[in-house]
Amino acid sequence: MIGIGKTTLARQLYKAVKGQFQRRAWVCLSSDTSNKEILMKLIQQMAVGYAERDLSLEEMDEESLQNMLRQHLEGFSYFIVLDNVSEETELKYMIWKCLPYLSNLGLRPNRLRLLLTSRYKPDMVAYTHEMKALDFDKSWQLFLKTINKFTSAENKFTKELERKGREMLKKCAGVPIAIIDVARQKAKQRLSGIEWEQLFDSIDLSDSLKKLEPMYDELKDYIRPYFWHLSLFKENAIIRQEKLQQILAANGLHSIYITEGFVLQSILEVEKQHFRYVDYRLNPLLHMISIQKAEEEMGLEILRSNGNSRPSQKARHQVIHCGRDKFDPFTNEDSKQLISLIFHGGGRYLDDASQSYWKSFEALKILDIEDFGVKSLSETIGTLIELRYLGLRNNYIQEIPHSLAHLEKLKVLDIALNFMVEVPNTIGQMGNLRDLHMSDVIFRKPLKEDALQNLRTLAYISIYDSTYEDLIFGRMHELEKLGIEEVDENSDVGMLFATLAKIQNLRELFIRGFRYRSMPCLDGIGVLDGLFVLKLYGCIGRLPSAENLPQRISRITLVNTCLDEDPMPILENLDALSYIKLRNAYTGREMVIQHRGFVSLEVLCISELWYLRKIQVDGYAMWNLKKLEIYNCPHLETLPEQIRRMDELQKFKMVTTKHIATKIRNSGFTSRIVEEDIYP
Repeated sequence: MIGIGKTTLARQLYKAVKGQFQRRAWVCLSSDTSNKEILMKLIQQMAVGYAERDLSLEEMDEESLQNMLRQHLEGFSYFIVLDNVSEETELKYMIWKCLPYLSNLGLRPNRLRLLLTSRYKPDMVAYTHEMKALDFDKSWQLFLKTINKFTSAENKFTKELERKGREMLKKCAGVPIAIIDVARQKAKQRLSGIEWEQLFDSIDLSDSLKKLEPMYDELKDYIRPYFWHLSLFKENAIIRQEKLQQILAANGLHSIYITEGFVLQSILEVEKQHFRYVDYRLNPLLHMISIQKAEEEMGLEILRSNGNSRPSQKARHQVIHCGRDKFDPFTNEDSKQLISLIFHGGGRYLDDASQSYWKSFEALKILDIEDFGVKSLSETIGTLIELRYLGLRNNYIQEIPHSLAHLEKLKVLDIALNFMVEVPNTIGQMGNLRDLHMSDVIFRKPLKEDALQNLRTLAYISIYDSTYEDLIFGRMHELEKLGIEEVDENSDVGMLFATLAKIQNLRELFIRGFRYRSMPCLDGIGVLDGLFVLKLYGCIGRLPSAENLPQRISRITLVNTCLDEDPMPILENLDALSYIKLRNAYTGREMVIQHRGFVSLEVLCISELWYLRKIQVDGYAMWNLKKLEIYNCPHLETLPEQIRRMDELQKFKMVTTKHIATKIRNSGFTSRIVEEDIYP
């Protein structure tokens, strides 16, 4: 994003390589910089002696400029920085037409470097370093450095003042441009005679927000409403892509590619990658801008129990931040026009609501009460007949109201993470339901209503709550993601898989074991030939052979499977496998990956393999691996020698003991990896 420090880092690199390259150039771009201007700036810095021939670059056409630049770079090593590359910059043109071909130079690749800084993720780059916000320590160091520079003195603070200062800087969200702005403000105020105790009590981010506004201004008009809706989420919270798209769809915004565009434009940061969906994080400063724009453009109102509210007479979307104290933000007239109602925080607020509370929300389409601590819901919630999205995840609800059957337009119901919640059989009457998220639920009768045949997502449902021999699964032709739980040694998984094989669209299957019981072997799972994602949670005696696993699987996750046998000889034969995550999945001491195993694997994450002491990689196994993560494997003191030969491996992260971390660093095995993070 703007102000994250891209150009600063590039400047440091540009200075650091001085003397290592025979030609260097720095070209700062703007949105209207033409190809010809880029060529001219490169020639002026890299074509030695062009001025001596009294040539006017402006009078030359692009082809002549290209030839001239090529001639001056032939046989020389060069380092070029293109700063502030826009989405429209023709990188393909720059790389293939302006610069000499690598094969014509006869130079080693490390003698040619093109470094780009950009808010966007351009094509045709070998490696992208994604800038992260500064942590608390680095934020404080930058603040001190800036303060000292502007006051021309080395300022020292007591522990209490430093604590207050660090607390103040949290509002800057680790963005260097904001930290520097605040430091300049405080330096000026300090020079005017104000004491530090008073200066650390408040913060003004208005200048920083103005500098970030171009990120919003550059959005096309039809994309801006998607940005406004980011204001409905908590500050600095993990935003699940699936939930974001469901809330957007409930408000009539159906494009599923907009969030991907936000990532490319550095508005959203990818926190975690799943199969179809990812988890995002929105920088708190951009969250402030989204709130400002949503208040102006779509009638957002934010109410807080501490009295620091932003009331609006024409509110259409309302976010309520609750504390422990009860407060009443509504009159009946206020609630009739609301389309979205989002609760953040917790407390007694909804537990004390009257029976008639929900009857006044006539137009409500979105109701989200996730992570709120709700214990019960009134049957009058069934009067919200316009509701499309109902989020009740992670509360203390013990019983779902029967009246939900009246919500005929409801498409998403999320009641996951409400431990042992009783779900009425009337839920099967909700014919428009598309996504049903559950876990640890109790059904008095098995689900078998035809209305559920339109579901795309059903996760999780107990294997004993689904009488799959003659009912719902066989007719769920739209089902794409299914989670089955409470699977144990008595479960007839063979019959389950035979029934699921009738679902043509099934792509993701999650299977959870029943507490400490072991799951049966899943040999029959191979009939699910359309499956792309498989996640197993819980003890299992052994994995099916590679021939008995779906051959299209691209992502597999094993958690708490506690396998006695090494799973790699089986998994390495799945040619489509690109992602593996193993957490407490294997109890052995050695893991072996054979020659040419894992031809498509790009990401390998292993964690909590408590007894693992050696990973053996033979020959050219995992040659396409791009990311390797190893967490909490306390006896794994060495890495395989073959890591040195994995040319595609760009990211390595390891969390281990201090002794092992030092040993791995000193081994030099990871020295060629661009992005290395070994902790501590």
